Amino acid sequence: MPTGRAAPESQRWKALLFISIAQLMVVLDGAVMNIALPSAQQALHFTDGSRQWVVTAYGLAFGGLLLVGGRIGDMVGRKRTFLIALAGFAIASAIGGLAVNAAMLLLARALQGVFAALLAPAALSLLSLSFTQPRERAKAFGVFSAVSIAGGAVGLIVGGLLTQYLNWRFAMFVLVPIAAIGILGASRTVHDDGERHRARLDLPGVLLASSGLVGLVYGFGVAESRGWSAGVTIGSFTAGVLLLATFVVVQARVTSPLLPLRVLTERNRAAAYLSVGLAIVSMFGMFLLLSYYFQQVKGWSPVLAGLAFMPMAVPQAIGATQIGARLAHRIAPRPIMVGGYLVTAVGLALLASLDADSGFLEIAFAEAVIGLGIGTAFMPAMSISTHGVEPKDAGVASAMISSSQQVGGSIGTALLNTIATSSAATYLVSHGGPAARVQERNEALMHGYSVAYWVAVGFVVAAALVSVAMVNAGAPKDVPTPTDALGDVTPVPVH
Repeated sequence: MPTGRAAPESQRWKALLFISIAQLMVVLDGAVMNIALPSAQQALHFTDGSRQWVVTAYGLAFGGLLLVGGRIGDMVGRKRTFLIALAGFAIASAIGGLAVNAAMLLLARALQGVFAALLAPAALSLLSLSFTQPRERAKAFGVFSAVSIAGGAVGLIVGGLLTQYLNWRFAMFVLVPIAAIGILGASRTVHDDGERHRARLDLPGVLLASSGLVGLVYGFGVAESRGWSAGVTIGSFTAGVLLLATFVVVQARVTSPLLPLRVLTERNRAAAYLSVGLAIVSMFGMFLLLSYYFQQVKGWSPVLAGLAFMPMAVPQAIGATQIGARLAHRIAPRPIMVGGYLVTAVGLALLASLDADSGFLEIAFAEAVIGLGIGTAFMPAMSISTHGVEPKDAGVASAMISSSQQVGGSIGTALLNTIATSSAATYLVSHGGPAARVQERNEALMHGYSVAYWVAVGFVVAAALVSVAMVNAGAPKDVPTPTDALGDVTPVPVH
């Protein structure tokens, strides 16, 4: 194991800044491009089918390669992988901004997904290996969680501003300087002295995991447009599940697995992966439906709709950095996660009670409750996602939490949108028919949103129940490190 000296404390906190900047870039990309997509379609003259693939290309590459990206970081070094991924993401973003047709934009989005799959697990594993003491770990993960959660809302605002006042291309170009700042800062402040995974890459595992995850992500993507009973949807789900089941069987038998099953069998890590995935279903679906509500029912501009997410973004940061982080180094993670998820459920229930005439203060209060709850819950969840993991497996363990978010987001976007749309259509048929007035159409939309929000409540409550049943890590205790060499110190578990 390497024995280089650990970075000074001030250096590590600077490193946290640049690691968080990289995470913000990954989160921003999806949200910003979603806002800019209609303008890009108009400018490049591509079809609605191609428009769907601009979103799907990124999701397939990102979701399908996360486990591979995490293991590559373990093998070649997390810092090296982190810097290469930042540079690659910047180049891909520049290609997207310069796109002259749909094919060029699709290529750029796929490349962004590839480098994001390298970047996300490398960032989280560097964070986990750098901050091992419970108090500082809680603060670091509080900041990282706040960036991860609030980045989506910030992306909607940035996307609206760039699209409305500049050009859709700036939704891609804006990521280039962010990546450059990350590279310049991280090259001097980020250190990786953790043990590396020395065995060869498990190629059968790579093929099975990547194709299985692609099958699931693609299935949820086409379910939204083709329907849940379509042959391509069912076929994608079936193939994805079978491939992933085969992957698990293979991992139990090979000598150097891509995903050692010990990463999954530790109950606290498993609880983090499952609870975060369930909660993300609600959060991604809720973001989409709120965007529709602001623009279709309220008639707000993209910029105003983006700004309307601020009452959620600020409490998210407060929940992660002030509530979750302060509690995490005093008490066990389970009550923090359970309480945060249940508060989130209350906020979603408040959204379900809104109508077309609800005032901004009502909307803002519901958003604030959601933000405070999910920010508080995700901080300890992100921390225990690498709970007790061996340093040589830090990358692949970090990739698992990113995979949970990616798959959960795909499910949430497709499932809750489908529920809202079908519920609204049923309501409209029974109350107004095809010739319904604007008021009746708005009532139908609100009915659909309400049904979907109640389903979202169920997913967050399920996340709370998972936390109750599976999380058993105790209250943290600061343990003096036996040596100054970070490479010689096994990360101290959060309990």
